[in-house]
Amino acid sequence: MARSQPSRRAVLQILAGSATGLAATARAETVPWSAGSERPRLKAPPEAGDCHHHIYDHRFPPDPRATLHPADATVADYRLLQTRLGLTRNVVVQPSTYGTDNRCMLAALAAFGPTARGIAVVHPDIPESDLRRMAAQGVRGIRFNLVQTGATTIEMVEPLSHRIADLGWHVQLHMLGAQIAAQEALLRRLPTPIVFDHLARIPAVEGINHPAFRVVRSLLDGGRAWVKLSGPYQDSRTGPPSYADVSAVARAYVRAAPERCVWGSDWPHPTEKIKPDDAVLLDLLSDWAPQPSTQTLILVKNPEILYGFSKTN
Repeated sequence: MARSQPSRRAVLQILAGSATGLAATARAETVPWSAGSERPRLKAPPEAGDCHHHIYDHRFPPDPRATLHPADATVADYRLLQTRLGLTRNVVVQPSTYGTDNRCMLAALAAFGPTARGIAVVHPDIPESDLRRMAAQGVRGIRFNLVQTGATTIEMVEPLSHRIADLGWHVQLHMLGAQIAAQEALLRRLPTPIVFDHLARIPAVEGINHPAFRVVRSLLDGGRAWVKLSGPYQDSRTGPPSYADVSAVARAYVRAAPERCVWGSDWPHPTEKIKPDDAVLLDLLSDWAPQPSTQTLILVKNPEILYGFSKTN
């Protein structure tokens, strides 16, 4: 007996149902403020961490001096990114948008729980009690954004580094390569470890031949500094997916001091009008640090040391 053919209406219903299912799957894998929907090819090791991202929430007022005013990028949004990338730990960095008002960052830390750490932005006259309270809440360093105009200045770096030294915190610096080269003497005087944001913002044209690379490399070699393998788009001219021009600098850091590198997404990418694909950014580690043991160092072991996460086996 011949089978009856489905009606045109039935076929359209099936196709519509398939499209709905595919759309639902795509939505489930899509993350706000991140391009793409595929998972990274690199399989992150257990307890891998994203050591640089921000949270934005309109309930907290921006600093009047801030130049970046991104839309909301919430804890719930970021958890979608963690799931997509296969990450467990995260470091919430106070953005320049909120100046020295750390309430948004601290609220995010409370929501994330013990798998998160924070980086604050503070004023030199902050009470000691406030610093110790933030330490108990998971803060492990203070940031100076000297690229986007805001609440911090180069004059604040040294006095505040002395304020936080006894807490075991570090100073995180977002500086352009030229600024780093010009401030070498200051950087060498600081009593705390230094963490350089976004590959230390070395200009792609000069790369490892830029004077700032020599400064950063010297501090790495002396055990006084760390570099965040993050934000390659900030100085790349070649762009995705390989960011080939700045990748040479990243590979040089990893070859020189793999035990002094951590990775960060920089989500929600507040400086970028066209958002990058965070899976592509994580996959860059396959090029920058091809050995799985080095990837584990960068994603797991180094964050445990720098941020005080519980040690894995």
